[in-house]
Amino acid sequence: MTGDTPPPAAMRNEYAADLGLSEGELAADWYTQFDRWFADAVAAGLPEPNAMVVGTADAAGRPSGRTVLLKGYDPEGFVFYTNYTSRKGGEATANPHASLVFPWFPMQRQVVVAGPVERVDRAETEAYFASRPRGSQLGAWASAQSRVIPDRAALDEAYEAVVARFADVAQIPAPPHWGGLRVRPESVEFWQGRVSRLHDRLRFRRADGGDWVVERLAP
Repeated sequence: MTGDTPPPAAMRNEYAADLGLSEGELAADWYTQFDRWFADAVAAGLPEPNAMVVGTADAAGRPSGRTVLLKGYDPEGFVFYTNYTSRKGGEATANPHASLVFPWFPMQRQVVVAGPVERVDRAETEAYFASRPRGSQLGAWASAQSRVIPDRAALDEAYEAVVARFADVAQIPAPPHWGGLRVRPESVEFWQGRVSRLHDRLRFRRADGGDWVVERLAP
């Protein structure tokens, strides 16, 4: 640490006293509640409000995490896109469960999701891929995501090769190894910061019979 940087243990922000989340304020279902909070995050001008931390684990249970962008959500779950041969893509295949965390820190809010992962159907992937900027489409073909490469030049050369390959192609197709993943929630927790670290944590959880229950968790 540099001399002017305080130690992490000394870093402390107090949360606003007038914030909170009660059971009476909660929507009737997780989707409606998430939709409200996501709209709040967008309206507040948060940078990349659709950024989320995706946690996966390999077949041995060793976890990994990274930040990706949410590209869709509905009552069926949350969708993002990736190279299926990447680390997260491989782990989602070997151990098809994931967690998502939306860290809306300026609003003193988080949403934490957990549930099984599945691939979206190919038509949905192709429709989304067609909407991407051409440079992003080319990048999906050029990058062997998560693989070790010798240097930046190797990546740039791979990109230039793909540019040449598709130079006369108006609509670049989605790579066969690239597509969407959907996390189907089994639990969705809404976290609101409160004073003295006595935060509000309300969780929608799918019970054994398939019905959703709401639970308050100790902070």
